Amino acid sequence: MKLDRRALLVGGAASGLAACVPLDITPSGRLAAKLRIIEAAAGGTLGVSIRNVASGQTLGYKADQLFGHCSSFKLSLAALVFWLDQTGEIDASERLRWTQEDLMSVSPFTTKRLGEGATVLELAESAQKYSDNAAANMLLAYLGGPDLNGREVLTRFWRSLGDQTSRLDRTEPSLNIVPPGEVRDTTSPAAMALTLQNTLFGNALSPDNRTTLRQWMADTATGANRVRAGLPDDWTSGDKTGTSLWPGMGSLYVDIGFATPPGGPPITFAAYYRAKGTHNGMDPASENVLRQVGKVLAEFSPLSQFT
Repeated sequence: MKLDRRALLVGGAASGLAACVPLDITPSGRLAAKLRIIEAAAGGTLGVSIRNVASGQTLGYKADQLFGHCSSFKLSLAALVFWLDQTGEIDASERLRWTQEDLMSVSPFTTKRLGEGATVLELAESAQKYSDNAAANMLLAYLGGPDLNGREVLTRFWRSLGDQTSRLDRTEPSLNIVPPGEVRDTTSPAAMALTLQNTLFGNALSPDNRTTLRQWMADTATGANRVRAGLPDDWTSGDKTGTSLWPGMGSLYVDIGFATPPGGPPITFAAYYRAKGTHNGMDPASENVLRQVGKVLAEFSPLSQFT
């Protein structure tokens, strides 16, 4: 077989040009490279955004790609309860009651309090800390009132915070059905990291309510094997997770929250990992992907201005 001399010359020139392309050694480029390696090793799709609360600077990887909320929306739902209470639109001390028919899977608090009921604020806390599905659905129904549904109210809350991407269209459990290409019940890492900054550290909520919400996140145990597991022990952190193992869409693992190094500015993070296969139960390898994100976050946090 005779080699084409012109093809060899062109190919050699292209290789030479590729070799001359400089590596992106900026923090953004280095973070993207590390996350790309984690993603490639795991075989799924990873999206991450980390945001410096002091400077507003962000770093991310596939940060504008859409992912499902899964149960992570419950953090914003709790923030909405605080916001509506402090503006006088609801009374978070109002007691709500429910029946056996209102209960569903993953409803530990509402099952325990069946017949006794709970305040709106207690339901918000149980949705955040224990991911109580019945509590979340009851809050959405309560906050919607006679003219709107609670999903609209939550989406409008996100818009008021400057988040033009996040949306909630359904309730538990159908909101977890978010295959690639679906836009209902989705957000992006960049949008959610901004929303976290505004709810946890901005002026949307009162100082007391911000403190309480961050404490609820710190007390939440569902993220023990995700981003927070990759952080140093002396950091302060809190989160809200979400998981969907719905057949036909691959498995989705979510972790959103905040992390504060000693003496450093708070960081908000939003991390989403969509595995290729559908898992029958919680997959340690997929959770470990988010744990590795925590390690990367810790590595980049000393760059307080992300310069």
